[in-house]
Amino acid sequence: MKPLKLNPFVQAGIGLTFALMWSCPTLAALTESKNFGLEVKITGQSEDDRDLGTQSGGDVNGVGLDLRPWVYGESGNWSAYAMAQAVTSTDVIETDTLQQSDGTTQQTDSGDREAKKNYLAMREFWIGYSGLTPYPGEQLKFGRQRLRNDDGQWRDTNIEALNWTFDTTLLRANLGVAERFSEYRTDLKELSPKDKDRLHVYGDVAYQWMPGQWAGIRAHHTHDNGSLDYPTPGEPTDTLDKTQNGDLTWLGLEANSDAYNWRNTNTVNYWASLTGMTGDSDTVNPLNADGTRPAQAKRSDDLNGWATDLGIRLRLDPQWQVGAAYARASDEYQQNGLQSNRSNFTGTRSRVHRFGEAFRGEMANTQSASLFGSWQLRDEYDASLVYHKFWRVDGNKPVGSNGINAVQNNTDDVTGAILSTSTLPLRDGDKDLGQEVDLVVTKYFKQGLLPAALSQSIDEPSALVRLRGGVFKPGDAYGKDVDSYMHRAFVDVIWRF
Repeated sequence: MKPLKLNPFVQAGIGLTFALMWSCPTLAALTESKNFGLEVKITGQSEDDRDLGTQSGGDVNGVGLDLRPWVYGESGNWSAYAMAQAVTSTDVIETDTLQQSDGTTQQTDSGDREAKKNYLAMREFWIGYSGLTPYPGEQLKFGRQRLRNDDGQWRDTNIEALNWTFDTTLLRANLGVAERFSEYRTDLKELSPKDKDRLHVYGDVAYQWMPGQWAGIRAHHTHDNGSLDYPTPGEPTDTLDKTQNGDLTWLGLEANSDAYNWRNTNTVNYWASLTGMTGDSDTVNPLNADGTRPAQAKRSDDLNGWATDLGIRLRLDPQWQVGAAYARASDEYQQNGLQSNRSNFTGTRSRVHRFGEAFRGEMANTQSASLFGSWQLRDEYDASLVYHKFWRVDGNKPVGSNGINAVQNNTDDVTGAILSTSTLPLRDGDKDLGQEVDLVVTKYFKQGLLPAALSQSIDEPSALVRLRGGVFKPGDAYGKDVDSYMHRAFVDVIWRF
């Protein structure tokens, strides 16, 4: 049996983790509260026709075991935290809602970014300091950590960062810089081309101007100066080639009634955001149809776009809520790459994908209208039922990445053999992307007893069983040669020791 070889960044992460946790004698003593544990997660996944029937495969049916040991220590104003991960499964499945099946992992000639059934990973390792101000909700963290904002549309990922958080009754603020250097997984040895050499600088501040009413401003800038990979005649391209870079800036306004806090008891909840984006990008031009180099190796574009997300939720009684939401992103708008688009917008503890558990859309040349209802029984059960309708804003331009991977095959006229495969282009002029119904149901068993400082890293109580899934019906934009439906469903069983 060949010995397991760890990615150098994974080795560095493990080494740094132990150095952080035990280099200081007082941290080695840890705390009086619970300071280590194990999260056990069993996930079953059923997925059919991610490619909408355009190629063989595209189905996932499997069960996985995900073990996440963690350790936490604090002394005075200092703290440190680390969480590792070991996954084994019968198929390549998703055991993590931060792991998206939208092309961020793909098969390559070298296999350096191909998700495997079994892998080891370092999810987080950071040190924290909370002595910059006298306020208890303030902390500076350095290391690989969970960055997250309430709507999940700006930040919700594990990434290497220096992040300062200020969270008080009346004022909330975040300021930080982040860049992804590795996935810290034994199967993913290379970064996605979009993440290579991409620096993120961000900040936000929100003020509670009256009880339960928040207003704020958010900003984010990405600087990508990574070297571009230009195609060479006669040589195949690699899916890991970097074909685009540039600088983009987002500035947004938001207002809400603390709507993403599932504990609030408001009769009416709302959220509203408006974001502008501007910047420039350089994109590699492909080879000419005859295989020769193009006259210009790359093209430069100025990008300008905007996006909005609006929602309202009405509480019918202590258990039932209903609501509606609308989102629109212009044809040139794109998100910053750190988003998950998952939030508590339905009013329950369970975080739901804002643009479909199956479709998993992004805010890029897309608009969506949603209706939903939710139910919550004390701290024991919750359920959300959501209907989405999706359109393109510009019927002649593509949309952002999503959970659909439909392809177009170029075949030999004589033998019928597949010569090449490319992404299925959407039909010009057709804006209808499709519609979807989602269901998320959760049973909670007991409340967790975890350090408050871990609230960003660990979302749930100690034990739960959850069903989350969606059925997507593609619209006219995908043409008539695709399957009528696709589904993606998960059953998660989680226990924390």
